[in-house]
Amino acid sequence: MLTVLIDYESGNLHSAEKAFQRMARETGGGEVIVSDRAEDVLRADRVVLPGDGAFPACAKALKGHENLFEALREVVEEKARPFMGICVGMQLMCRIGHEYEETAGLGWIDGEVTRIEAEGLKVPHMGWNDLVIDRPHPVLAGIESGQHAYFVHSYHMAVASPDQLIAHVDYGHPVTAIVGRDNMIGTQFHPEKSQATGLKMIANFLGWAP
Repeated sequence: MLTVLIDYESGNLHSAEKAFQRMARETGGGEVIVSDRAEDVLRADRVVLPGDGAFPACAKALKGHENLFEALREVVEEKARPFMGICVGMQLMCRIGHEYEETAGLGWIDGEVTRIEAEGLKVPHMGWNDLVIDRPHPVLAGIESGQHAYFVHSYHMAVASPDQLIAHVDYGHPVTAIVGRDNMIGTQFHPEKSQATGLKMIANFLGWAP
């Protein structure tokens, strides 16, 4: 069993790599590697797309790596392997992003990435917040509303289809925390930095068979 964290030069992967490797050891979840090679993505049993920074820059970087974008689409859309997007990696699952300029996403989730509007609150939304689970999901097994996750972001995904919204947090108004459908799930927060809650999600993902 191979899990590949995609390296497209859009974030520090060290903490994510360590968290996924730790939970793979503890759960018998197989091998975890970081790679920028399309051939590794194509042979993966699970794929993780992290991301930090601006939506347009991450989208450009992903599409700019030789055959990586095409390999990601093939393994997730055609082979239906379990996929997790983290932070901007989750935002890239949407139809379109509006950070600085309109930028097309992967189109896997019917939503748009827009700036957080939280009157009287600081943006970026940074720090710990309580998850509100909107619908059950296997990757959330053993996790309940009220458990904390760690966020750092100024934009969030406005989801058009309620059945694709898995969880949110309250920050002046509801802010999307988790989206998903079929073999895909995305977290706006960083599970690798979210202590017990995040590690539990990673362990669940490594055992998920949609």
